[in-house]
Amino acid sequence: MFGTFKNAFKIEEIRKKILFTFAMLVIIRLGSQLPVPGVNREFFSDWFSMQTGDAFNFFDAFTGGSFLSFSILALNITPYITSSIIMQLLTIAIPKLEEMQKEGEDGRKKIASITRYVTVGLALVESAAMTIGFRNQGILQPGYGWLDIVAVIVALTAGSAFLMWVGERITESGIGNGISVVLVINIISSLPKDITNLFEQFIRNKSIPAMLMNGIIILAIILGMVILVVLLNGGVRRIPVQYAKKVQGRKMVGGQTSSIPLKVNTSGVIPIIFASSLLQFPVVISSFFYQGGSAVWDEIIKYMSSQYWFRLGIPGERIYTLGMVVYMLLVVFFAYFYTAITFNPMEVSENLRKQGGFIAGIRPGRPTSEYMTNILNKVVLIGATFLAVIGVLPFIFNGLFNASVSFGGTSLIIIVSVILDTVKQIESQMLVRNYKGFLSD
Repeated sequence: MFGTFKNAFKIEEIRKKILFTFAMLVIIRLGSQLPVPGVNREFFSDWFSMQTGDAFNFFDAFTGGSFLSFSILALNITPYITSSIIMQLLTIAIPKLEEMQKEGEDGRKKIASITRYVTVGLALVESAAMTIGFRNQGILQPGYGWLDIVAVIVALTAGSAFLMWVGERITESGIGNGISVVLVINIISSLPKDITNLFEQFIRNKSIPAMLMNGIIILAIILGMVILVVLLNGGVRRIPVQYAKKVQGRKMVGGQTSSIPLKVNTSGVIPIIFASSLLQFPVVISSFFYQGGSAVWDEIIKYMSSQYWFRLGIPGERIYTLGMVVYMLLVVFFAYFYTAITFNPMEVSENLRKQGGFIAGIRPGRPTSEYMTNILNKVVLIGATFLAVIGVLPFIFNGLFNASVSFGGTSLIIIVSVILDTVKQIESQMLVRNYKGFLSD
């Protein structure tokens, strides 16, 4: 991988793209330090530290610390991610959007334009809810009127729209998928803090044998999770496909063998995001508007909050780990759900039939669709199980050893996936340039 970047810098065109991407990321990190005017940041930090559950920690990790500092980029690109997921779901439900998607480049541009408007709308709603909710908590400075509240809402919405624009510019003029690159740099920015916390908690002021043992265990856990994520991200089940020979003009074409790749992790990190959001949404709402008083509701919140999972040393709190079982079941469910709306075996089977392709021993049409569905269900189950395990591991370490870090399973999957995709894109651009150079000679 390092050799790829070294060789890429030798090519002027790719070097400019990498430097442009780096410049955009520097601008993002600078923007993350610009505070929203009129917000008492110390009060906000104190409020943030008193919150139970990992909902806000999860959100802060995705925003690169912008949420904790309540900067103008506090919402970051989360509205864009949410709107993209919504548009993917609506594409299946609304025939007009499905037609746009099949129109090729023009259709994708139309859907991208709609996604931008949905992003701004979501950012406006989220910033309004956040500002009004925090105002009720007393986080805004005294004497803040409604016009000042509107100014905060506009600043947060504009910050999210700006990051969306930066992401698109990186995609067009830089390296990699812009939105993914922005998300990864936000997550990576929290690594120094996480490493410092682990060092202070498990290594500093310990005996030399304990320091070595703890350090080796931490490295082994991180390395093991990285390997597991790489295997999960690269796992593919290939279904061999043969194409019948046919005569076109005076030539015999076809007869070649190909394959349909089914990724083990077909839905990426989406199931974890969906499951976490579904469980943490009541926790977030309660922190804004609920003042306590209902014993039943407090118990439900503890089941949903990952902070109470695996607290085996605390009497009476072991039962809350049952919430983790619900979390894992939700991950598996959303893995199947997202795969079902993004991969249509019947459509693939029909396309194979039209192109003269077939799976050996399987009749074209419905039998081919049922065969692929059967294989897909098994592949998704394996991928969803591994995904749920990766998502739960950080909660286990947090509960058993109080190792609270934002560098969790979700973050790791995103970082590894984006880095691998970016390296592949650089390699493909280098390959295209070599072909051009060969042809020009």
